[in-house]
Amino acid sequence: MDITKRPDSMERITTPELANAFIEEQIAEVRSQVGDKKVLLALSGGVDSSVVAALLIKAIGKQLVCVHVNHGLMRKGESENVIEVFRNQLDANLIYVDATDRFLDLLAGVSDPEKKRKIIGAEFINVFADEARKLDDITFLAQGTIYPDILESIKQAEGKKAVKSHHNVGGLPEDLEFSLVEPIKLLFKDEVRVVGEALGLPHAMVYRQPFPGPGLGVRCLGAITRDRLNALREADAILREEFDICGLAEKVWQYFVIVPDIKSVGVKDDSRYEGWPAIIRAVNTTDAMTATIEEIPYNILHKITQRITNEVEGINRVLLDLTPKPTGTIEWE
Repeated sequence: MDITKRPDSMERITTPELANAFIEEQIAEVRSQVGDKKVLLALSGGVDSSVVAALLIKAIGKQLVCVHVNHGLMRKGESENVIEVFRNQLDANLIYVDATDRFLDLLAGVSDPEKKRKIIGAEFINVFADEARKLDDITFLAQGTIYPDILESIKQAEGKKAVKSHHNVGGLPEDLEFSLVEPIKLLFKDEVRVVGEALGLPHAMVYRQPFPGPGLGVRCLGAITRDRLNALREADAILREEFDICGLAEKVWQYFVIVPDIKSVGVKDDSRYEGWPAIIRAVNTTDAMTATIEEIPYNILHKITQRITNEVEGINRVLLDLTPKPTGTIEWE
């Protein structure tokens, strides 16, 4: 079968029954393809790589080696959640790499957004490749490629402007030669989520909101410092917690906090207090090409503001971004 074309006869996966049938089919295909060989997977904690990991654990168990790289730019609790779900609950063969210092040292003093993205992307590949070289007998590389990724790659091959290539761990060194295992490559994102729930993954992981590859690195605007990054992580965690409490978490497509590299005068404990602003952004979209602003009730905004300014060291103001796309983009960097 041509892997770049989804069969016309392939039924949309919309129910647990269809998802279970898909899972059984893929388990058989993976076992046939892999045999007794080992498979390596970069496990980010996003829905696509998480669903691939859970599916492959069912298919080949400890033959799967998952590598989770914490680049220090994850949201609060995300790496811990990956470890809890995959190592402790699913008994995965999981390698956890805390590369925080490695990434933040390279990013020190770098303020240009594109340079930050390139540093983060290149260093992720370096860390992943370093871990791969430590392992013996790895024959296959598993990826969370989904069907929209393939469609984008087809556009690119035809000379059209593409958003991204479908090779999710692109640019690996030539000495790392693997055959690819891509069990969800013909699924759309909504189908991936149905399969994830059928596999028993936590609901919050299956419906994890989109998160950029550079993580908080493009929400800590300008040159990243550890104290401002920590303030951003804590403020973002408060926003997510309050959205969960009030029921906005699954109503809003993407919501997050941005902390720019500017300070203003405030008052704390009856004294002058200079701090950063925390900027809230909450948007809805169907295709990410345009986006509308979610209206957040004032009582919720007041509670979020009170919590962030009282609980997060270094933050003295909370602002709300009301700009749709266009003219704004979804992310600031």
